[in-house]
Amino acid sequence: MNRSMYCGAVRKEQIGKKLTLCGWIHSRRDHGGVLFIDLRDREGLVQIVFHPEKTDAFKSGESLRPEFVVQVTGEVKPRPEGTVNPNIATGEVEVWVDAVEILNTSLTPPFEVSEFTNTSEDVRLRYRYLDLRRPPLQRNLILRHLITQTSRTYLAQRGFLELETPFLTKSTPEGARDFLVPSRLSLGDFYALPQSPQLFKQLFMVAGFDRYYQIARCFRDEDLRADRQPEFTQIDIEMSFLDEEDIIGLIEGLVKTVFKEAMGKDIPTPFPRLSYDEAQRRFGSDKPDLRYAMEISDVSAVFSKTGFKVFAGALAAGGVVRALCLKGGASMSRMDIDKLTEWVKGYGAKGLAWIKITDKGPESSITKFFTPEELGGLQKAVGAETGDIIFFGADQPATVASYLGALRVELAKRAGFTKTKDVFKFCWVVDFPLFEFSADENRWGSVHHPFTRPDAAGETALLEMSKKNDFSAPEISKMKSRAYDLVLNGTELGGGSLRIHRRDLQRAVFQLLGINDELAQMKFGFLLEALEYGAPPHGGIALGLDRFVALLAGEESIRDVMAYPKTQKGVCPLSGAPSAVEPKQLLELGLKLNLPQPDGKKA
Repeated sequence: MNRSMYCGAVRKEQIGKKLTLCGWIHSRRDHGGVLFIDLRDREGLVQIVFHPEKTDAFKSGESLRPEFVVQVTGEVKPRPEGTVNPNIATGEVEVWVDAVEILNTSLTPPFEVSEFTNTSEDVRLRYRYLDLRRPPLQRNLILRHLITQTSRTYLAQRGFLELETPFLTKSTPEGARDFLVPSRLSLGDFYALPQSPQLFKQLFMVAGFDRYYQIARCFRDEDLRADRQPEFTQIDIEMSFLDEEDIIGLIEGLVKTVFKEAMGKDIPTPFPRLSYDEAQRRFGSDKPDLRYAMEISDVSAVFSKTGFKVFAGALAAGGVVRALCLKGGASMSRMDIDKLTEWVKGYGAKGLAWIKITDKGPESSITKFFTPEELGGLQKAVGAETGDIIFFGADQPATVASYLGALRVELAKRAGFTKTKDVFKFCWVVDFPLFEFSADENRWGSVHHPFTRPDAAGETALLEMSKKNDFSAPEISKMKSRAYDLVLNGTELGGGSLRIHRRDLQRAVFQLLGINDELAQMKFGFLLEALEYGAPPHGGIALGLDRFVALLAGEESIRDVMAYPKTQKGVCPLSGAPSAVEPKQLLELGLKLNLPQPDGKKA
């Protein structure tokens, strides 16, 4: 169609040139017989002008309506003095139309295609092709493209190969639910869509490819929220003959390059590192938000001889007393404090003690239980000043970390600390526990996944336990993994580890997790066999692409950086998926539905 350039690319350098542009009618204004229209494409919009003396073009211009698709030809002119629009890139010029061709008309859209819309998300997703015309979503998807292309270039330049792993694979339900796909050729058997390419990328290392990456699609059948979707994308990486420093250095370079190329920003490296224990102690979370300084302080020593029964009882039981100081929080009402108290109970708190620091000194119903030395030591320990409020947690360390960590995030949101734009605070969290005990299931589970390599002491201990077939040792809870998580602004951006590359060690981990040899062979036999054929030391990481784009774009939900997301119920309003299928299709798969009826009985 001989389009000269994108609408959003026209600049003053084109003044005097005749251009052919294609796009959608964005808006129109009729000023004293002269018709002004904004023509839009993915690169932006440009003002086109219809003058009455161009009779045919002007008549056609009068018939144009929002979202009509047109091709226009005209001369680029400077905008008259006083009409320059500094808010758009094409604001110094306009195109005087000589001819226009309507390529397609449009119904009246169900919502305005503009920067802002108050339309419900359900309607936007129903007409996603219209929603995706809006400049914010187009910017988000273009940013997504820039991030993936920059990542590909960065990794390829460092010897990584982009290799694909299967979508139809074996179900290994160790975590989230699998999406199952029935097999027509093997009736009664099922494939599973991959929750990650974990096992296959490890096999690439056994195969000797040394450095692998993939912009990988993954699938998990789990309950949804703002940062979860049933299908998602990750930048998946694996490499051989390495240690943690190699992976961390590689990823810091990748992130730095992405920010420079896609955002035009320089970010400082290296990123700070926190051990898991330190992160829990200081921030009550293994994904701490470092954009604000509000830290949790351990004040157990201050109250070591206290007469306050709540604190004394917690300390006597081997627990801790920790405190969180909110600057300027003394203005908080008693009603707000009571609501917070009820809220933290959902995170394991029995209550929420507090003290306000006022002009008259510490004020609270509990100050009468403390000596002046304890109150003074408390203020010094948490850095409290007049106008601040201090909240307390007294219990076992993990419980206190859970609710004070959640409280820290909630208070920061209410105070507006998380609304800062263009502030990106990274950190690594390392030295994770290898296992965690589930009281509900009465067994050990992996903190990351069962293929995570223990540290040297853990390897030795696990192999010894395996020989004795005795996994009752108390040191299991203290074993550390060679894992690492990358955190950005309180969100886990990615996680990885060095992997187990020896069958005897992998068998020991499976044994501890309650996976006997028969079950391990059934679920992971192909991996276990591969480990016996010269598997090299290897490790990797996966970065959540959807989360990464959302954080850089300033979006709260990953749905706004995905082209065709699902709702929180896992539904696609655009296509109507999931939907019923023809009985013939079920018959071919050897399936028969047995769904509950309205009366609760089976069909």
